[in-house]
Amino acid sequence: MCALALPRVGQAAEVWTAWVSWVMDGDTVLLVREGQHEPLKLRIEGIDAPEICQPGGVESRDAMVLLALRKSVQVVDHGQDVYGRQIGRLSVNGIDLGAEMVRSGMAWAYRFQTGKGPYAGLQRQAQKQKTGLFAADEVAMSPPVFRKFHGTCRGL
Repeated sequence: MCALALPRVGQAAEVWTAWVSWVMDGDTVLLVREGQHEPLKLRIEGIDAPEICQPGGVESRDAMVLLALRKSVQVVDHGQDVYGRQIGRLSVNGIDLGAEMVRSGMAWAYRFQTGKGPYAGLQRQAQKQKTGLFAADEVAMSPPVFRKFHGTCRGL
């Protein structure tokens, strides 16, 4: 359910500035683009955070709140994924928020169909150090596995 689109070959990603007005979960925020008034929902590329209703979901969202809420962010806009969601990378003062979420164990590195994704090494490090979601004795359930057994959080 988390297929992410990559920028089209030969097409540069658009870069713009926005203000984070709301954090929906550990990998999705609402942004107000500089010079605009309407919020835009953006899914952070390269990561997959727990569903809000699964163990670790609230903690993951809270980690993103600390990193991004009410802050100015640089957005590297990569268009839409196969589900029509706007995707991109976010940074605050040069810090890649996707990388930070994975490094701190608050999200998984998204596994692209073409490879392991840009944050695979950070996830291995977080797992080895038992950081964040990986601190519990039992194995943390990745969001796709959780959705397979429990569905989405809608209606819960």
